[in-house]
Parts: sequence; structure tokens; C-alpha cells
Amino acid sequence: MNAIPTIKLYGAEGCHKSNYYKLLLDKTTLPYHFLDVEQQEDHAEELRDLYENRKLNFPTITIGKKKLRNPDKEELEKWLNKLIPTK
Repeated sequence: MNAIPTIKLYGAEGCHKSNYYKLLLDKTTLPYHFLDVEQQEDHAEELRDLYENRKLNFPTITIGKKKLRNPDKEELEKWLNKLIPTK
């Protein structure tokens, strides 16, 4: 079985879109890391490193090496299904 790629959600606790993605990811039961870019400077720096313009473009979700900037539900589910191995 293939390993599950690391899933990271870069966002902010007070951001409704970040909380929306948390709910969607919680429903998948897949492990993910929520990285609050407003509370932790190292998380903000990690997010800036993903973009050439070095902006805090959140919410951003990474699944392994795939970067999704503010995806709609269908796009997120498509990539989760594509990148996550089934048993």
C-alpha cells in the first residue's frame, strides 16, 4: 500500500474558509496538519515559501507536492481521491 501524502492546511483560526476546509478534511478521517499562519510565524514563513510573490495566500492546502489555493469542494475532493491510495 502506498503511503498517504502529508496534508497541510495553511489558514487562520478566525478565517471562515479555513474552518470550512477543516470540516471537509475532518469528514475524510485522513490525517492533516492545520497550520495557523496568524499565530505562528514559522507557519507563515512556510506558506510564503510556496508562492513566488511571498504573500500569505490562505487558505492553501497542500497534499504531498500538490498545492491548492482556496479550492472549491469538488476540486479538493478530486485531488484527495487522486492522491490518496485506496485500500
